Amino acid sequence: MSTTSSAGDVSGRSYLRGQIARELTAALGAEHVSQNPADLQAQAADWSWYSKYLAYKGLEQPAADFAVRPANTAEVERVVQIASDYRIPIVTRGGGSGTQGGTFAPYGGISLDLSRLTDIVEIDEDSLIVTAGAGIDGPTLEKSLNEKGLTLAHYPGSYHLGATIGGFVAARGSGVVSTKYGKAENQVLQLEVVVAPGKTVTTLPVPSHAAGPDLLQSFVGSEGTLGVITQASLRVDPLPEARGFLSFSFPDIFAGIEAGRRIMTSRLRPAVIRLYDEADSYKLRDWVGTPFTGTLMVVMCDGSQELVDYETKAITAVVEGAGGASLGPDVGQTWWDGKYEPYAKGKLPQPPLMYGTFDQVARFQDLPAIYRAKKKVIEEQFGQHGARYTAHLSHWYDWGAMLYDRFYVDEPPADPAEAMDLHDRLWDAGILAGLENRAVLNDHHGVGIKLGRFMRPQYGAGFDLMRQLKDAWDPDGIMNPGKLGFGPPRNSAW
Repeated sequence: MSTTSSAGDVSGRSYLRGQIARELTAALGAEHVSQNPADLQAQAADWSWYSKYLAYKGLEQPAADFAVRPANTAEVERVVQIASDYRIPIVTRGGGSGTQGGTFAPYGGISLDLSRLTDIVEIDEDSLIVTAGAGIDGPTLEKSLNEKGLTLAHYPGSYHLGATIGGFVAARGSGVVSTKYGKAENQVLQLEVVVAPGKTVTTLPVPSHAAGPDLLQSFVGSEGTLGVITQASLRVDPLPEARGFLSFSFPDIFAGIEAGRRIMTSRLRPAVIRLYDEADSYKLRDWVGTPFTGTLMVVMCDGSQELVDYETKAITAVVEGAGGASLGPDVGQTWWDGKYEPYAKGKLPQPPLMYGTFDQVARFQDLPAIYRAKKKVIEEQFGQHGARYTAHLSHWYDWGAMLYDRFYVDEPPADPAEAMDLHDRLWDAGILAGLENRAVLNDHHGVGIKLGRFMRPQYGAGFDLMRQLKDAWDPDGIMNPGKLGFGPPRNSAW
């Protein structure tokens, strides 16, 4: 009896797979629908340690059953309609530069690749707004803007790894000049989003209004769990006339945090503040060539020459008043010129090395305790594994900053199950040490599947409200299931 049932299930699944493939092909064309295992594995892969480790070990990524590449919003609508009709998952993919397993498809389904949605719809030079397809990558869009004397001013570390504007918004991404120009959620003004069961929602043309709750910010950061972002309108800025660089040393990281706090609470607006602890400044020297080790701060101000002159002078006075010693402009210039070097081929960490980046964010008053707690738990609790901890603060706000901290284990267990167990225990220890000291889970890498288990501890009862929103907008749970802690599809026929 069990044998017959199993054979029937296999036959039924095979028939259903063929039916779905035929419908997707009719909608998109055969060349834009694939069931090739190599294509499916490529679609599942991202830059997370999990993904890189599985590839290193020759193990399969959690992949979808179909990979599709729609050309426009109408085709995305049709794919979502098909997925809704069959109640199968959709995993949206941008450039694949995420680090949280957001492109994994643990429940199978359809991998929805947006790389063909690259039209620049409009550059509104009066309002300084660009509207473009969600699949366009940052450098391509920036080139067109620069030709008009404009910039999106969003330069993430993944800038040359394929990151797309849809991904910027979906994961609340951040770039190196966010301290002045803001993160993706500050730059986005309007979105076009396809939601289940296959209809398009366009948010209001501006984000500042009193026309009820804000749909825009519900989609921002939703990582494909509420809908598929197909088009975005973003604020752009004039290319700066001038840039000025500063650099400082401090007796320790805490003096540097205080100096950064004073800069921000003085309401000065440098484009960049990067503060490195001693361990991270050694890494910066090796990767970028900055000629200093110790606790290091680099600062960049931009705008008109008059503004740059004023801000660099004022910031120097603030930092020296907080105990910093000026190192002159050259270290800052070297950092700026080499800012993408840490992401160059051969410099990004790779397995068999084990690593993880926490990037938690907090108020100024909490940052010292968070740094101490996380360094202690990583280096002491996992000392038998040789765990190392490094940190810098690279995104600063009126009220606090983001701690971009990493753990490293040079010689993790050879057994994959043991290695993944150690990896998760390191994440548990670091994230929970941060949460216990009032850190927020993540600043700009997003949650994905990797951090989903921390969403309830982070939000408490608020997480139930998020689940209710997810259930109302996506009742079958087909939109990127398993991410943001939302769990598997509901009522899935797949």
